[in-house]
Amino acid sequence: MFKGLVGIVTGGASGLGKATVEQLLKQGGRVVICDLPSSPGADVAKQFGNDTAFVPVDVTSEKDIRNALQTTVDKFGRLDVAVNCAGIATASRIYNFKKEQPFDLKSFQKTIEVNLVGTFNVIRLVAGLIGKNAPNADGQRGVIINTASIAAFDGQIGQAAYSASKAGVVGMTLPVARDLAKQGIRVVTIAPGLFRTPMMEQLPEPAIKQLESSVPFPSRLGRPEEYALLVQSIIQNPMINGETIRLDGSLRMQP
Repeated sequence: MFKGLVGIVTGGASGLGKATVEQLLKQGGRVVICDLPSSPGADVAKQFGNDTAFVPVDVTSEKDIRNALQTTVDKFGRLDVAVNCAGIATASRIYNFKKEQPFDLKSFQKTIEVNLVGTFNVIRLVAGLIGKNAPNADGQRGVIINTASIAAFDGQIGQAAYSASKAGVVGMTLPVARDLAKQGIRVVTIAPGLFRTPMMEQLPEPAIKQLESSVPFPSRLGRPEEYALLVQSIIQNPMINGETIRLDGSLRMQP
């Protein structure tokens, strides 16, 4: 079913997004990689070959997303799957009592803008293109997969902005799935736990080891390819819809 499938992956130049691109290509798909102009997206697309294209994108920009969709149509003729992996992380307490300084409101707004508004921006625009596909025997035209975080449920101290942004992604999954059901477009969200991404690898190794020990089983950081395998399973299973799936080794984060 993946032969000829066309996907678009935001945040596709590294981490969970890059692993997803690779998995879709392995299965015979073709992929448009969307990431910031400063990302290694062009090199990644070159590395993966003719079945990929890179489009520099800010997910909060309607113009950028429309440009990516036009590239998708020009190069591959259609769109079947969209995977939202673009996102940012911020950490700050609500109020620093030593410095008498509140959480920077612009930082909060930026996190919501990228993680939540950016995800919705992609959803609302890709839906129009996916909806042009002829339905299969089940009436399905395509799938949209979003990335939240277990911080949406188990947010830690300092994660107010990040948790709020990801909880928003979780919260809109069911209503968006219901909204697009008549068009045969499924909408599913993955809530990863601790994964070995470039952002995580900036931490010193002792800190990573400590984080790994907090995961019940397997007691390690998740691998990006494991996220990509879940993306593949969601695409393959037509009954998964309107749901948020935790991918976390049964981790429940503590304060």
